Amino acid sequence: MASAVPMNVKEETICPICQELLKEPLSLGCGHNVCQACITMNKKNAVVNSKGKSSCPVCGTRFLFKNLQVNRHLADIVARLREVKLNPDTGTKRDLCIHHGEKLLLFCKEDRKVICRLCMHSREHLDHNTFLREEAVKEYQETLQKALKRLREEQEKAEKLEADIKEDRISWKCQIQNERQRIQTGFNELRRTLNEEEQRELKRLGEEEQLIEDSLAEAEAELAQQSQLVEELISDLERRCQWSAIELLQDMSGILKWSQIWTLKKPKVVSKKLKVVFQAPDLSDMLQKFRELTAVRGYWVDFTFNPENLNLNLILSEDHRQVASVPIWPFKCYNNSILGSKCFSSGKHYWEVDVSKKSAWILGVYARRRTLKFDVRRGKNQPNVHHRYKPQNGYWVIGLQGGSKYSIFEDSSNCDPTVLTPFVAVPLHRVGVFLDCEEGMVSFFNVTNHGSLIYTFSQCCFSQPAYPYFNPWDCPAPMTLCLQNS
Repeated sequence: MASAVPMNVKEETICPICQELLKEPLSLGCGHNVCQACITMNKKNAVVNSKGKSSCPVCGTRFLFKNLQVNRHLADIVARLREVKLNPDTGTKRDLCIHHGEKLLLFCKEDRKVICRLCMHSREHLDHNTFLREEAVKEYQETLQKALKRLREEQEKAEKLEADIKEDRISWKCQIQNERQRIQTGFNELRRTLNEEEQRELKRLGEEEQLIEDSLAEAEAELAQQSQLVEELISDLERRCQWSAIELLQDMSGILKWSQIWTLKKPKVVSKKLKVVFQAPDLSDMLQKFRELTAVRGYWVDFTFNPENLNLNLILSEDHRQVASVPIWPFKCYNNSILGSKCFSSGKHYWEVDVSKKSAWILGVYARRRTLKFDVRRGKNQPNVHHRYKPQNGYWVIGLQGGSKYSIFEDSSNCDPTVLTPFVAVPLHRVGVFLDCEEGMVSFFNVTNHGSLIYTFSQCCFSQPAYPYFNPWDCPAPMTLCLQNS
């Protein structure tokens, strides 16, 4: 049996110092192994200086004594070689049935035992499924190889995911650095008066960076743990590949079954975009207004115009982010209403609308109390088209008429709303809408003027889900839903 051991295995298990089978083999880091006693007892080929440094007796590579590690895998191989040397007839005896002295040529699937032909006809195995031992070994080895292949593929996936996480970290650091420079540049321009605000923004960014770092670190740690597990499983299966046929067939550890079902769990995906991107205001007296705008922008929600039940005189763009009205002669439309594709029953939500080219529009929030009806009439008699726009009817809106007249529609005691005229220092080209369902509040911001507050509806009662509401009127210019950070 000893002579059947491959030469390369023998060479790997011989100590280069004492030229005997390794005892407690230590790995030197260069790939060579020596006995622990040989490297620590200062034999003639193992010189250890006072600093704990030595060199490999085979290739001369230097190493630190404290870095030596026991090669347990090689120790197991040496132990088996010793067993073969001490018991040369063990392998021959193992191939014979201990009950009948016959060769063990069959395998019982139920008992997972190698048996002889006489055992097959005994009571113990009479009704069991038996196969030729060679066939069973071949099937087991094929299963083993498949499991190894699958685990290696899972290992490759883990390595790929680890590389992706490293790339994400680099990307994040680049974004963080760029954003930090933008913030610092903006505050340097505003000098001392903006110093406190600069620190606040940097702190927020740092907290977000820490959250991302923590998420990435958690994902990396989870992958490392899974990688360690799959390496251990692969090591176990590789060790079993060196087992004898009987040991393979009688293996009851369950390692193979576990290796067949183990699957890599992908870590939680981390967003690759910053939650909030800082934009520096132009003037220091706009700082408070901009702080409020930055806060509500943290609740940005993305949606499109709802194409369902679209009025006949409204046209949507292909991406449903832009709506425009067109005349339908001889009909006159007095309600060009269209809702957003999302509704809200809780939480805080913010969106922005580009109305820079329009001379007439109405926008805000609508809580459905009755079905929206499109008022299409033939003729010239025009009703009061604003009568529905009251909070008590479920509308919290502001608007523009005639290119310059801005209006806020509040409740009143009669059928028509109370129309308030807000002070607008800079024409509204881009309007921000903030909805706070819990506080019952709808606020409008002049984004064009660094986020100055236009008006806030308070104590709003949202008895039904609230929808973003839009009315482009008969002005042919488009009304556009803005993308975040655009």
